[in-house]
Amino acid sequence: MKFLSSTIAAAILATSSAFTTTLPRRTSSIQPTSTRLHDTTDNGPPYSGPASKPILDTVNYPHDMKRLDMKELKQLAHELRWELIEAVSKTGGHFSSSLGVIELTVALHYVFDMPEDDIIWDVAHQCYPHKMLTGRRDRFPTLRQLGGISGFCKRKESEYDSFGAGHSSTSISAAQGMSVAKSLLNKRKNNCIAVIGDGAITGGMAYEAMNNAGYLSSRMIVVLNDNGQVSLPTGTQTAGGVRPASQLSAYTSNLIVSKPFQDFRDFAKSLNRLFPENVQDVNKRLDEYARGLVTGGTVFEELGFFYVGPIDGHDLDNMVPILEKLRDSDSTKPVLLHIKTNKGQGYPPALAASDKMHGVGKFDIATGIQVKGKAASPSLTSIFANAMIDAATEDRAIVGITAAMPGGTGMDIFGRRFPKRTYDVGIAEQHAVTFAAGMACEGLKPFCCIYSTFMQRGYDQVVHDVAIQNLPVRMILDRAGVVGNDGPTHHGCYDLAYLGCIPNLTIMSPSDEIELKNMVMTCAAFDDGPTVLRYPRGVGYGAEKLQNLFGYELENGEVPAKGEVIEIGKGRIIRRPGGIHALKEELTANGSSDSRMGAGSRGLLKENRIAILTLGTRLSEALVAADEIEGANPDLAVTVADARFMKPLDEDLIRELSDNNGIIVTVEEGSIGGFGDHVLHFLSLDGALDDGELKFRPMVLPDTYFEAATQYEQYEMAGLNSHHIRDTVLRLANVKVEAAPVLAEAE
Repeated sequence: MKFLSSTIAAAILATSSAFTTTLPRRTSSIQPTSTRLHDTTDNGPPYSGPASKPILDTVNYPHDMKRLDMKELKQLAHELRWELIEAVSKTGGHFSSSLGVIELTVALHYVFDMPEDDIIWDVAHQCYPHKMLTGRRDRFPTLRQLGGISGFCKRKESEYDSFGAGHSSTSISAAQGMSVAKSLLNKRKNNCIAVIGDGAITGGMAYEAMNNAGYLSSRMIVVLNDNGQVSLPTGTQTAGGVRPASQLSAYTSNLIVSKPFQDFRDFAKSLNRLFPENVQDVNKRLDEYARGLVTGGTVFEELGFFYVGPIDGHDLDNMVPILEKLRDSDSTKPVLLHIKTNKGQGYPPALAASDKMHGVGKFDIATGIQVKGKAASPSLTSIFANAMIDAATEDRAIVGITAAMPGGTGMDIFGRRFPKRTYDVGIAEQHAVTFAAGMACEGLKPFCCIYSTFMQRGYDQVVHDVAIQNLPVRMILDRAGVVGNDGPTHHGCYDLAYLGCIPNLTIMSPSDEIELKNMVMTCAAFDDGPTVLRYPRGVGYGAEKLQNLFGYELENGEVPAKGEVIEIGKGRIIRRPGGIHALKEELTANGSSDSRMGAGSRGLLKENRIAILTLGTRLSEALVAADEIEGANPDLAVTVADARFMKPLDEDLIRELSDNNGIIVTVEEGSIGGFGDHVLHFLSLDGALDDGELKFRPMVLPDTYFEAATQYEQYEMAGLNSHHIRDTVLRLANVKVEAAPVLAEAE
């Protein structure tokens, strides 16, 4: 009975849009190119937009939209869509998610009054149209660049960005908090709208928030943007098939054809006497709305929400009056408005792409073809995925897990080879980790592949469900270190610090693609406890650089096809004084093999001998720095070592370096509290610092957030490129260098 009464109320609310609207009724001088963009067909390339944008040119902020009539709103949506296409084609960025919410964005800003009202975009990769309508259109050439606008919502960027985002499933909690605060502070208006996708709503936090919102009867609107794209990309071959990694869409579809629903439709047709007289005039549309009201309604209504929908998210004629009714309602009950949209709407190349052109580089508008330079080497992600395939080919116990990021983690590649051994759990990192733990209990070898920044969301599970029980879960953290244009929400800066303090974990980080392959095989072979393999965003170095800079001797000059198991906790010395080839020469008494520089003087004194100990891919920068140091300073001798492991540390290697050198510098792609701190802690406890003859400096990411920029620019700001390493060493060696700030702040 409770379900029935609330459904009837939702029907009244939804159908009332048919006879009531507050849109201005005036004649427009603008003729829209398309009044129903969702009905347009693909006539094939070349694709092009309008020559001018007369409506959009008059809209700088949302209040400029209030004077528009419906025809002009539709024209605005059309112009906004093409402004987005043109802007992102020049900069790259998140693309199709924004295309899918053009009409929703126009409707929300037309109906509500930001910044007094709050609109919270979950994840916020779909916020580009919102930014264009809130005073930032002219800044889009700087999108995701150093000193430019962010690709996500940021409170410090605009008062129209109600809540910052980048990770998923947070919007409903934030909207509820704002709603409760407005109520307690007796603010005149209380309109808080959370826009969340069907991917983000798979995250447990969203359900926690809905459960609490229904319990507290918090006034808020949750817009569920249902586009059938749960993962990136949706359609990856997994054990669940190629359908979206969410049972919610299957649940709503099943309700439409179920017998209880058919009964409700029949019953709904006889509800005339329950409605006001003016509603009876539109009761012929009730059957259509009844289908929508039942679709998904039960689960949300049981959580205490007033469910409306689903409605066409590209149809302004329906969305605007429905939103107006929700805005003007005096009810304090939370509302869930379920809209159906197409990711990539209005741009055929996006609609046709397997990933819907979710994230793109620069592209040609006429064809949708992305402008990509030919990479000299494959991406580290693809190298990892193929190494995992090699391991899984030999071991049937190996399985892969991703949390809605098959493309970003390489699980799409693995899934094509082993679909029945690939599991996409949706945006549910906590579940992914404990799911892997359960698999490990039964003897499988799970590789739980999650971005470093997203593993933060599963931290308690790493401790409680994996590490305490010492289960052999392989945690693969892609995007370690700084990530470039996605900015602070996506950097993998903290994993060494937040995982390094947990007992039982083995933590490793490769310096190059050969080491990455080796470590994948090492993780596969190690069954004595949980392992962590973290590696950055980027590409491999290629055979030539591996030989010339790192000193590899490659058979036939080619990178090995398969990796090899390496000893746990064993580092390696890459460069002795005199260069990488000194490892193969007979050393002189003072540790130098470089007769060109004078074997009798280089590193003669311990205070002139330096060890640079790296973890991860800063090794290449350290090798460049070492060559520069010795090239300009004939008395200095530099050894460069690759730790490989943070836990366990190679204590013998560290003792060797501390015994033979007067200076040790550690370099890592992580925050304070990571590798350098572990080395310093060991040296202190081992007594290596007691006599005051050893100078030690850890080089880490500074205690700040790095905004969008290229990875090189971010490491430049962080002070972790080769010239920063060189200057740090020279200062410790009492060689005068030009004073330069470690962190150059972007304007």
